[in-house]
Amino acid sequence: MIEEWVKAALGLGFEAAAPLDVSTLKMLPEVRNMCAADRCHMYDKNWACPPGCGSLEACEEEVKTYPAGIIVQSRGELEDSFDFEGMKEIEEKHKERFLKLRDELLKSVKRVLPLGSGSCTLCSVCTYPDKPCRMPDRRISSMEAYGLLVSQVCSDNNLPYYYGAGTLTYTSCFLMDI
Repeated sequence: MIEEWVKAALGLGFEAAAPLDVSTLKMLPEVRNMCAADRCHMYDKNWACPPGCGSLEACEEEVKTYPAGIIVQSRGELEDSFDFEGMKEIEEKHKERFLKLRDELLKSVKRVLPLGSGSCTLCSVCTYPDKPCRMPDRRISSMEAYGLLVSQVCSDNNLPYYYGAGTLTYTSCFLMDI
């Protein structure tokens, strides 16, 4: 079943997809500390980001309830290190593919935990912390919000993380209860 989802991911345009061994996932306080440094300006401003997405321990307990997963990547080449238009284009393609695959998984898998790249952008303005999330069943936390070091997850699951100079790769995963 997992191999079928890997093929489906590749069919949607992801440049790479592979089975994810959920037992390799390690929630690291150091990654959460990077979130707390607020470099992306979403810490404590979004239900899908810390602390709104729950404690590291709560995230770990949730992850443990999923027996299977897949990891997906969108990759592109940049003209140079200042090719912000190219970066945005790769990010948008990744998010589009990610949402399509999530919707396909939700049609036939018992439960799915989509962990994306970057903060949730389903709403133009998040209700955090004043009101409940408008779409709690569709909200997407990032792998980092759950304390996952993306490069380590890739390495532990035999998928490259770095594809060379002039490339940019977005990595996400789906945990599934098939």
